[in-house]
Amino acid sequence: MIAQPAAPTRHPPGYTGSVLRLLLLAALLAPLASGAQPNILFVYTDDQAGWALGLSGHPHASTPNMDKLFRSGAHLPNSFTVTPVCTPSRTSLITSRYGSELGLTDWLNPRRERLHGLKPDAVTWPELLQAAGYRTGLVGKWHLGLLDEHHPTRHGYGHFMGFRGGGTRTADPVLEKDGKDRQYEGLTADILTDEALEFLDRGRAGPFLLSLHYRAPHTRWLPVAPEDWAPFDGLHPIIPNPEFPYLDADRVRRMTREYLASTKSVDRNLARVLARLEKLGLAGSTVIVYTSDHGYNMGQSGVWHKGNGHYVMTRNPPATANIPDGQRPNMWDRSIRVPTAVVWPGRIEPGTVIERTVSNLDWFPTLVSIAGAEVPAGAVVRGRNLVPLLLGTAETWDDELYGEYSTHHQSRTHMRMLRTPRWKLVRDFLNPERDELYDLAADPEETTNLIFHPRARAAKERLSGRLAARMRETGDRLAAP
Repeated sequence: MIAQPAAPTRHPPGYTGSVLRLLLLAALLAPLASGAQPNILFVYTDDQAGWALGLSGHPHASTPNMDKLFRSGAHLPNSFTVTPVCTPSRTSLITSRYGSELGLTDWLNPRRERLHGLKPDAVTWPELLQAAGYRTGLVGKWHLGLLDEHHPTRHGYGHFMGFRGGGTRTADPVLEKDGKDRQYEGLTADILTDEALEFLDRGRAGPFLLSLHYRAPHTRWLPVAPEDWAPFDGLHPIIPNPEFPYLDADRVRRMTREYLASTKSVDRNLARVLARLEKLGLAGSTVIVYTSDHGYNMGQSGVWHKGNGHYVMTRNPPATANIPDGQRPNMWDRSIRVPTAVVWPGRIEPGTVIERTVSNLDWFPTLVSIAGAEVPAGAVVRGRNLVPLLLGTAETWDDELYGEYSTHHQSRTHMRMLRTPRWKLVRDFLNPERDELYDLAADPEETTNLIFHPRARAAKERLSGRLAARMRETGDRLAAP
């Protein structure tokens, strides 16, 4: 839909001189040495694509407050999730490990997997921040288990208000607060924001971590507030590929209106949170991270939804033994790319754009570093500390991305992915006829599969070797010995 940069065009500075580097390092460590731990606000949307942002160039996205926030710090346009569906993505966020390592490879279905969830012994960054003196709270979606042993308060959040499962109603939701479910009246996005504001108002001495996990723009998208619907009422939206064979373009247009209105509801509420930080005098001492659990498709390649995509066509490709009619599991960039910004007053220059490749695995070591907390000896951390990248002091950076998605609900797959700025290889170890190879530089929309093309043979062999190595690193049972 919106062309995304296929390769980095701007790099952090390399060697800047030993004196300058020492000064930069000292500046980074100064607040930690003085005990001045910053507050942390982690805003997390559900199903927001990288293209669902005015700043990304979408012709209809109405996100002025998100755009302003992204321009206030560092915008990371090549930010990805390593699994494009809720539960394993959230697992990687909070533990810096792949879902396959912890037995969470697809979204948790409450009808089939009520006993499954994030085990109590999993090491999470909120619990490390809590141990470092942070007042911690989660408002919104959890989706890492329904049992009490999986509860957010068992994983580092001192306060929880929201829903443990994968979804709730857009309006008049049933939400848990102080361990009890209750019926609320109003729009869910507004109710969650009200609770976040109360958490900020209850401030005391010492830093806070507030994770604000919206359910929007997850379907169902409506109802929304009248002011959120107004920009899209009667709109005939431009869609990326109206001539795609058998595309149900009218349905795509309707869903686009509703999806963008839902995104608008987050944007309006984000303004409320930022205004409260200003009113309380906390804006200058608060690091803000804004990101999403995974991306989204809206008619591109004839598909809507995320990594467990659904065709939105009047005639679907034929089903197979493991892929039912209407399903299109995938690891396209549209499914794994997420809108991401980091605002760090006094540290990150407003208007910074960092086009290096980062992933949701990286938040664990990054936030632990910012908070001055400690990772326990022996803990497995797959991500990288983004602080040097954010501050422009990283001398080198590897843009290779490894991801995985084993589906077991609508379809059955074992997808493993290796992505570089130039190439992407996706192998399905359960359905090898679905293997894919894309030249992202020439084909950023991933429309032409080159898996059997002679000119791509060398790239395929090279990426296959790296993919196998990454699988062995994580102990993947599918990896060749």
